[in-house]
Amino acid sequence: MQEHSFRILVINPGSTSTKIGVFDNECSILEKTIRHDTEALRAYKKIIDQYEFRKQTILETLDHEGINISKLDAVCGRGGLLRPIEGGTYAVNEAMLQDLRRGYSGPHASNLGGILAHEIASALNIPAFIVDPVVVDELDPIARVSGFSLIERRSIFHALNQKAVARRVAKQMGKTYEEVNFIVAHMGGGITVGAHQRGRVIDVNNGLDGEGPFSPERAGTVPAGDLVSLCFSGEYYREEIMRMLVGGGGLVGYLGTNDAVKVEKMIENGDEKAKLIYSAMAYQVAKEIGAASAVLSGKVDAIILTGGLAYGKQFVKEIADRVQWIADVIVQPGENELQALAEGALRVLRGEEEAKQYPQAVKTTV
Repeated sequence: MQEHSFRILVINPGSTSTKIGVFDNECSILEKTIRHDTEALRAYKKIIDQYEFRKQTILETLDHEGINISKLDAVCGRGGLLRPIEGGTYAVNEAMLQDLRRGYSGPHASNLGGILAHEIASALNIPAFIVDPVVVDELDPIARVSGFSLIERRSIFHALNQKAVARRVAKQMGKTYEEVNFIVAHMGGGITVGAHQRGRVIDVNNGLDGEGPFSPERAGTVPAGDLVSLCFSGEYYREEIMRMLVGGGGLVGYLGTNDAVKVEKMIENGDEKAKLIYSAMAYQVAKEIGAASAVLSGKVDAIILTGGLAYGKQFVKEIADRVQWIADVIVQPGENELQALAEGALRVLRGEEEAKQYPQAVKTTV
């Protein structure tokens, strides 16, 4: 019996581009990055005001590529900065649209994902979804305690890719995501390491601006006392400190670049400082994986390394050499976000899971 084919449009908005894909089930039939003219974007006061412009650009691109949108079964957008919610595929509803429009957790291009999905899907009378936004919060209560009563640990991480690769590896093992314990390290411009326990990420570092390993452009955890002294030294404005932590931290701060390929070239050319810093980044990722193994009480079915940095063989080897005693290390390089969005929508269309309704509030107060 032939499997029913579902056609899904997926949308992943970035600051100056919009990535789109069309999938027949898991098979990609179109993937395109639409570059937006910066002058055209500058005409809009707020990011959220760009939705009509971006919608028209998407529809024109699909038409140019010969895609008949009347054959679509669903549209799935990248999840934005919403309220903390548990992982899964969510139907776009009015409550979600309101939070996306007002930027509940801050303005960001990803907030356009759910809005664009809704705008295109409603005209076709088909469902619109989002999948595993960065605000997915499944932390155990004990993981929220920071040690400083005025600050609670927060869950902000690469949920879409982490959960997608975890599901794929579980399937390769002949199991479901809900049957396994994984440690997943997403290693890109930011680095997050999640402890996945039977389908829930019960602990993960805040990879946006808070903690964990340093990355190509983020400082990660830094000594708190020294940071406080720097903040009150009178030499820097708040914005300057934040830029040094996010965007100008990590490899950028030490080596002047966030490009791992360039750093590897520097190492090949005998740059000892580049070698030390690059190895230190791998060292810190390995330390975070070791911490996650303690969260899971050593019951780890596999360690998964993913994201753009997972293409670096030497970088991966340095991590694996330190952690492979915990569990097998499986490398899944890249992000494949469009594929992950399509797979999330497919699970609902196939009846493998029900679309969740937003908001499903997560209790975050300790």
